[in-house]
Amino acid sequence: MKDIFTILLRGRKVLLGRDFYQFRQVRRNRITLGNRFAAWTFCPDSINSDSVVYSFGTGTDISFDLLLMERFNLQIHAFDPSPRSVDWIKNQNLPEGFRFFPYGLAAKDGNISFAEPAEPGIHSLFATNAEDNGSKGLKQHQLPVHRLDTIMDLLGHQKIDILKMDIEGAEYEVIDTLIKLPFRISQLLVEFHHRFSHIGLEQTRKAISALNQAGYKIFHVSANGEEFSFINTGN
Repeated sequence: MKDIFTILLRGRKVLLGRDFYQFRQVRRNRITLGNRFAAWTFCPDSINSDSVVYSFGTGTDISFDLLLMERFNLQIHAFDPSPRSVDWIKNQNLPEGFRFFPYGLAAKDGNISFAEPAEPGIHSLFATNAEDNGSKGLKQHQLPVHRLDTIMDLLGHQKIDILKMDIEGAEYEVIDTLIKLPFRISQLLVEFHHRFSHIGLEQTRKAISALNQAGYKIFHVSANGEEFSFINTGN
């Protein structure tokens, strides 16, 4: 019933020009793990205890990460620079294989500006820049971030089997950089934020096109049309 309501709500957004339909491009076995508002879908076929999983944007719900750890007996590398998430993680009783790092993913190394949303009840910070009209008048935070290749060097990884990113609008610049890297991620799980008024649909369409050209094909789209699962087809 909840999914039906979500589908109807999305259909209304499409009719109003605030969303678009994107169907899967390839078929793969799929598993969905996590709470309703923190669920992600991936292909289990090549996932095992040696898989490298990066989870960017932990927020205050790591149900997907914990269930993935339990099911495949693997280690999770989780990242979030927001003070709220860092404090929340400190108060959790986490399994030994859950490794948390208090920095985010971006198109550069250093500190970038994040703004607090204007909407009441929404706590996730979103990445901004000097020309970002969506952040004017909002409280700003300067928080640490790294490029993906920098993070892999720091952690000593040569591959990534699953990269999940819910990074509140920073995904577009990150996608531009990661498709140019000399390695490929096996699966890329992305929440797109075209619902933000300062982003819009065209940026998501361009990001999907760029990923397709780099060999990443969609094998799942969530009912709300925001979470996309891509697999590296080697094309």
